[in-house]
Amino acid sequence: MSVPDVDSVAKALVDVLKKTQDKSWTTFAPDELALLLSAFSPTHPSSLHSKAYIVLSAFCQRRRVEASTLEEGTQAICKTFEIPVSSRIADTEEREVVAGLAFLAALFDVDHLSASAIFQHDGLVESVMDALDLFPKSRNVEISVAHLLGRAAGQKACRALLGKDHRNWLEWKSRQKDDPELRAAAAVAMVKLAKGSNLDAAEVGGPAEQSMDDSELAGLMKGLVLDSRETSSLADAVEGLAYLSTNPSVKEMLSRDTAFLSKLFSLVPRRKGAPAPSLEDVAGSPLYGIVVIIANLCSYRPRLSPEEAQMAKLRRMAKASKSAGGSQAKEPEEDPLDNDDRVQERGRRILQAGAMEALTSAVRATDSRAVRSLVGKAILSLVEDKDNRENVLQAGGAKALTTIIQGILPPPNSSDVNRSPQLEASDFEPIQALAKLAITAAPVQVFGPNEGAIYDAIRPFALMVTHPNANLLQRFEAMMALTNLSSQSPEAATRIARAEGLMNKVELLMLEDHTLVRRAATELVCNLVAGCEEIFNKWGGEKNSASKSKLQVLLALCDVDDLPTRLAASGALASLTASPEACASLVELQNERHRVLSILGQLVDPTVVSRPPGDDDDEEGEAELQSDHGLVHRGIVCLRNFFFGIENKAAQLEIAAESNRVGVVRALVLAVKNCAQNTSSPILRPAAEALKWLLEHGVEIPV
Repeated sequence: MSVPDVDSVAKALVDVLKKTQDKSWTTFAPDELALLLSAFSPTHPSSLHSKAYIVLSAFCQRRRVEASTLEEGTQAICKTFEIPVSSRIADTEEREVVAGLAFLAALFDVDHLSASAIFQHDGLVESVMDALDLFPKSRNVEISVAHLLGRAAGQKACRALLGKDHRNWLEWKSRQKDDPELRAAAAVAMVKLAKGSNLDAAEVGGPAEQSMDDSELAGLMKGLVLDSRETSSLADAVEGLAYLSTNPSVKEMLSRDTAFLSKLFSLVPRRKGAPAPSLEDVAGSPLYGIVVIIANLCSYRPRLSPEEAQMAKLRRMAKASKSAGGSQAKEPEEDPLDNDDRVQERGRRILQAGAMEALTSAVRATDSRAVRSLVGKAILSLVEDKDNRENVLQAGGAKALTTIIQGILPPPNSSDVNRSPQLEASDFEPIQALAKLAITAAPVQVFGPNEGAIYDAIRPFALMVTHPNANLLQRFEAMMALTNLSSQSPEAATRIARAEGLMNKVELLMLEDHTLVRRAATELVCNLVAGCEEIFNKWGGEKNSASKSKLQVLLALCDVDDLPTRLAASGALASLTASPEACASLVELQNERHRVLSILGQLVDPTVVSRPPGDDDDEEGEAELQSDHGLVHRGIVCLRNFFFGIENKAAQLEIAAESNRVGVVRALVLAVKNCAQNTSSPILRPAAEALKWLLEHGVEIPV
C-alpha cells in the first residue's frame, strides 16, 4: 500500500477542517477518517500532528455542542472512533497498530471522556499489550504504548485497568538508557500512574502504591531536560516534572539547580510578538508543564481559617486512623520543606534564574486560559514576598497580569459588564497579585504613565471587593489598591466612586469586626471624600438622613482603638466639616447622642477630654486611646471647621458651652502650649482660630 507524502496529508487535513466548519457537515467520509486516524503517527512530523489536533478538536467540540447532555456527546464521539481505533490496535500490521495507539493518545488530550470510554472497551487494554508481543523490536510501537498508558494513567477509571504487568513494563523501559524518548514517555506514565494510584488509595483509606522514589524519577526527568534534543522527550520530561514538583524535596532539588532552571525557562518562546500557539500546539508543547513547575516551586500552603484548619485536621486524623486499622494513629506532620520560609527562599532563587521573564513570555506566547491562570497563580505566590515585587514589576509582571485579567473579565463595552461575572476562586488570583503590586508601589510604577491603564485596573479591583466569591483577604487588598489609585487624580477617585456596587460594599466593610478590613475600608473612604466631589456630597456635603448616618459611622470610627483607622476616619471628617451641611448634621448628632465634641476632643488630647456618655466605665478602651500628632492635627481642624460651620446662633452658644464642659477648650490650650517652641507647626493657626471662636461665644479661655 502506497503511503501518501506529508504535504498531501497536510493539504487533505486542511480540506477536512474546512468541511467541519460547514453547518451541513455531519461526519467524516471513510477516507477522511482513515486520514485523521493515521495523522498522529510518530513517523509524521509535529507540524502534521498540529493540523490533525485542530481537526480532531473541531470535530469533538461540534459533537459536544450538538449534544444535549455530556453523556450523549461522549457517545457520539465514541460512535465515530471506537470501532476503527480498536480494530487498528488489534491489527497485525505495524503501521496500523501505531496509528491506532497514537490516535487514542491524542484523543485523551482533546476529549478525555470519550478516550476513556474507548480505552475501557472490552479487550482494548489486552490488544495494547499484545502489540508489544507482536512487535517486540518496534520502537514506534513501544513509544506509542508508553504515551497511551501515560494518558490513560491520568484518568481514574482507566488506571483501574492497569495492573502489575503494565507497571513492570513501564519501569523497565524507564530504566533503559538506549532510547531517551522512550525512557521519558515511560517515566511520565509511571509518575502519573503512581500519583494517581496514591490519590485513589487516599480516597478509600488504603495503602499507598510503592514505586520508584520521586527524587529518582525527578533526577531522570531533569537529566532529560538538560540533555535531550528531542521535542517529544522534552515535553514528556517536563510533564513528568510537573507532576513530581508537588513533592517538597523535589521542589528543593529543582530550585537549587541553576543550569536546569535556565534550560527549562529557555524552552518558553521569548520573542515579543511571536505568534501565539493555538490549541494544536498545546498538546505537544511543554509550555503548560513549565508554568506548572514554576507555580509548584513557589506555592505556599493554603491559608486556612481556624475553622478550615480544624476540619482539615479532623480529616487527616480520620484517614490516618482508618489506614491504621482503627488503632490510634499519630497525625502526620507537615513537611518543613514546605514552610513559608523555605517557599520564600525558593521563590527568590527561581526569580534570580529568570522565572519571571519565563512567565511574562508565556502570557505573550499563548492565549490558553489554563496557562494564563497558572501564571497568575505563580505571580501571586512570588509577590507574597514584598522583596520580590520590584523584580516582578521590572520583568513586566504587572502588564502580564493585566493581560490575564482582560481575558477573564468581559470587555467594558460588553452587555455583561453590569452583571457580576461568574468567577471561580482561581480567577481572583491574578487580580490579587496585581493588587499587591499596586499597594506597595506608586501607580505609575505599576501601570506606567498612561492613565488609561490605571483606570482599567479599577474595575477588577472593585469586582474583587464586591464579588461574593472573593474572600476577606482579597477584599482587603483590593481596597488597599484602590486607596492607592484614588490618590493619583480626582478623575481616578471619581471612577472608583462610580464603580458599580463598590461604595455600598465598602460602607458595610467599615463595620467589619476584622480590624485590618475595617481600616482599609475607612482609608478608602477618606481618600474618596478628599478626591471625589460626589462622595464628598454624599457623606456630608448634602443635608439628609443618609449623610448624617455616614457621619455618625465616621465619628464612631474616630473612637476605636486602632490608630490608623482613627487617622483615616478623622481625616475624612476634617474634609467634610468644611461643609456647613455636615456641621449642621454634627450639631444634631451632638444634641441627640452628646458624643461629637467628646470624640473630636479626644483626638486632640484623650487625657483631658471626658469620655463620651456610656464609655466612662471602659477602662481598657480609655487606656488604649493614645495621643498621636496626626490625630491632634486632624482633631483641631475638625473642631475649628465645626465651630465656624455652625450657622444657628443658639446652636453656636450651646456648642461653645458644651466644649468647655467636656474639656475641649483645655485640650486646645494644651495643644497650643505644646507648640510654643515651634511657630511653624500646622496646628497653631486652626487651634488659635478655634479658641478665638470659643472666646467670642462666651467661653473663658484659661491662660
